[in-house]
Amino acid sequence: MLTLNALKKSFGARTLFEDATLQINRADRVGLVGPNGAGKSTLFQLILGNDTPDEGSVTIERRATMGYLPQETAPVGDETVLQLALATSPEAVEVRRRMQAFEAGHDHESDDYHEIEARFEALGGYRVEPKAKQILRGLAFRDSDFDRPARTLSGGWVMRAHLARLLVQQPDLLMLDEPTNHLDLEALRWFQGYLKSYPGAILLISHDRSFLNELIGSIVDIRNRRLRRYRGNYDQYVLQKAAEAEQQAAAYKNQQKEIGRLQDFADRFGAKASKAAQAQSKRKQIERMEKIEAPEAESRKISIRFPQPQRSGRKVITLNNVDHAYGETLVYKGLEFAAERGQRLVLVGPNGAGKSTLLKLLGGVLPVQAGTRELGLNVRVGYYAQYRVEMLQAGRTVLEEALTAAKGVPELFVRTVLGSFLFSGDDAFKRIEMLSGGEKSRLALVKVLLDPPNLLLMDEPTTHLDMASIDALIEALEPYDGTLVFISHDVHFIRRIAKQVLHVDSGKLTPYAGDYQYYLDRSASDAAAAAAKAQSPAPARTVDKAIPAPLAPQGNGSGQKSLHRDIRAQQRIVERLEKEVTGLEARQRALTEELEKPDTYQNPGKAMDLNREISGVVEALERATAEWEKAAERLSELMPG
Repeated sequence: MLTLNALKKSFGARTLFEDATLQINRADRVGLVGPNGAGKSTLFQLILGNDTPDEGSVTIERRATMGYLPQETAPVGDETVLQLALATSPEAVEVRRRMQAFEAGHDHESDDYHEIEARFEALGGYRVEPKAKQILRGLAFRDSDFDRPARTLSGGWVMRAHLARLLVQQPDLLMLDEPTNHLDLEALRWFQGYLKSYPGAILLISHDRSFLNELIGSIVDIRNRRLRRYRGNYDQYVLQKAAEAEQQAAAYKNQQKEIGRLQDFADRFGAKASKAAQAQSKRKQIERMEKIEAPEAESRKISIRFPQPQRSGRKVITLNNVDHAYGETLVYKGLEFAAERGQRLVLVGPNGAGKSTLLKLLGGVLPVQAGTRELGLNVRVGYYAQYRVEMLQAGRTVLEEALTAAKGVPELFVRTVLGSFLFSGDDAFKRIEMLSGGEKSRLALVKVLLDPPNLLLMDEPTTHLDMASIDALIEALEPYDGTLVFISHDVHFIRRIAKQVLHVDSGKLTPYAGDYQYYLDRSASDAAAAAAKAQSPAPARTVDKAIPAPLAPQGNGSGQKSLHRDIRAQQRIVERLEKEVTGLEARQRALTEELEKPDTYQNPGKAMDLNREISGVVEALERATAEWEKAAERLSELMPG
């Protein structure tokens, strides 16, 4: 469907691509990766025809359609959110407008009406609008947003509306540049599921490795002016690339050793008449060699040396009976929240549920309208805002801004820290208004790290960071011994950092005393239980469905009697394990219910004891469930038929 043949593209003296070749077929899922500045976005512009290659060609299959979502901004006019989602092409907009005009005038008999009606139906007709609404809801728009002027939305929501437009359009090649930047975790999970069954090809730029792992069938790496394709997802690409680098390093080393040996001979005996011919032969042998390129130097990694903060008291922060509203919109009523030293808590939940509001209440960015906010002993709060501009002064340079956070820290140390965040040399004197989104994110992180808090609140810290920066942030936060509460849509980051999950929805906080996988398993189990309860008033157990009823022996043979005894014995094992699983599940529910009670947090040690006990119960439940599954499988094998 798409063929790039021997592309070359230069800007001045810098060459981005040279002899770059790529083919994308229908239904391919391709991730585009490479260092910042390697040319990923430029390649997109070449494919779209917005730029032309210096050499080579870009060939698109005839009648194939393309759709493109840029990383930062997309145009918006006076249309509503729904109209924007339906604006799949200029023709679709015009045809829909004319149909509405005909219907408003009740002119259903003219030839013009029948002609435009036929075209309207060919473009999807009235079937498109329900699809657009379904997609908008999946991306967390409310029905009340559909008739809202799109220009009144924030930039992130405008990008979501444009993403909905592309999904409604359903082009043959969907080109997405960092599409997850503007999505919360719930919308991301929906979007990821939607793309798994997308019928067209997908070409994707993303720094979200979990997203790439779930969707991508091959990775194209832009490096050293070439496009190199690797089969498999991102993790498989990393393994292949590491093995390839190791092989190349060994081959390069061996070749250099051989070249050194030949050159040494030529240098030593080149002046001797008796050996001159041999020496010249060695030189020609070196010239004829197909030289192996030197191993690529590893990209400069951001080195974060996160100073450990002053130790706080065990109870770090408490919100008691807190109310908060935005005008007439009530977000929290009687909110209760407590965090203890060393917790690593991720806030999850639908968009607009109050996650950022909770983080701002904890950070003191929003005043408590009713109730109390209490900090524990020696607690210092650091708030890393989702909108980095809130933390930065546009008129300052990078160095000036960093120095404002460095209390009593020498300028040399500040320059060293900035250098580790890729602000080296003259970059330290860039003005903040000239920085990219990723640079602003890194500078905001520098400010936090130069004055380390023991209660760190982070709202989408990985947005606009590349993979190396995300890895460095993870490495910095893993040994951090303060208290961390954060919001993120990056599943890889969440899995590495979060130890507890707090679900936020409609002003209600539901704690999960386990990591993100535990939250997914538990919430899926709760949803299934709720659905089963809604369908039938009688309680139903899921595990005993797989346990067959006892069988009467068929015939009188000793083999049949022996089989029947084995079946009965295996059924008893399954029943015993089922009771064990049921008991552990009940204990886990009881402990979680205790954790959800506000009174629990009035006793300083009770919540911690409950968390410890839940951890033990979860481990025991995992072991018992695994044993039960094996026993049930064995029983199934024994059953006749």
